[in-house]
Amino acid sequence: MPKLTLLRRTCKEAAALVIAREDRELKLNDIVALKLHMMVCKSCPEFENQVLTMRAAMGKWRNDQGIEDAKP
Repeated sequence: MPKLTLLRRTCKEAAALVIAREDRELKLNDIVALKLHMMVCKSCPEFENQVLTMRAAMGKWRNDQGIEDAKP
């Protein structure tokens, strides 16, 4: 199998990596594959922005409610 195919991700896989990145550090090959996918896809960067917006809103809500974030 050519090495380039190891870096190809579908939109479904890219979305899963965007969400997984919220909970854990991605492996180097996943980071590279995600960046490559984001460069050629129109929809996934929009999804990533939505995830980041939701994360920021939840962080603001937690601060307003006096709830501490679970991440160290």
